[in-house]
Amino acid sequence: MGIETYQRIAVFGKRLAQSESIENTLPEIAEEAKAIVSAERCSIFIVDYEGHMVWSKLSDGIGKIVLGMDTGIVGETIKAKQPIVVNNPYEDSRFSPKIDDKSGFITRNILAIPILNSKQEVIGILQMLNKYNGDFTDADEGIMNFFANYISGTLELALLIEKNTK
Repeated sequence: MGIETYQRIAVFGKRLAQSESIENTLPEIAEEAKAIVSAERCSIFIVDYEGHMVWSKLSDGIGKIVLGMDTGIVGETIKAKQPIVVNNPYEDSRFSPKIDDKSGFITRNILAIPILNSKQEVIGILQMLNKYNGDFTDADEGIMNFFANYISGTLELALLIEKNTK
């Protein structure tokens, strides 16, 4: 991935800063993330420490997903605070196939990236599924980690605004 990809993220970040609600922000983030790494799907999970769960504000192809905070690849990503690449999910004991079973979707590979807030706490997970041309690579992990860092302030602000308007 060249400098053009990083420049694309910078331009996207400027556009994202003008978004006024999390409902508008998340679909934009997901579409951009899919385009950057050529992934079929993107889910954005929000961490709820009080409820000890994660839930998706946005999941391509299916409705809201709610999981225990220690479930599957998403849970492992929260615990590790590090990106996780799984190119053979059905052979990985951390993978939970329940959502595939329920939706009929077949997960071929996963790239899960933690989104950290200003206190370096995991506030979300960006989960990319099924890279179109092969497996997720170290380069995909690097660019999506950069992307997650770039969007984290916007997501943190949107979550704070949402929490304070309820």
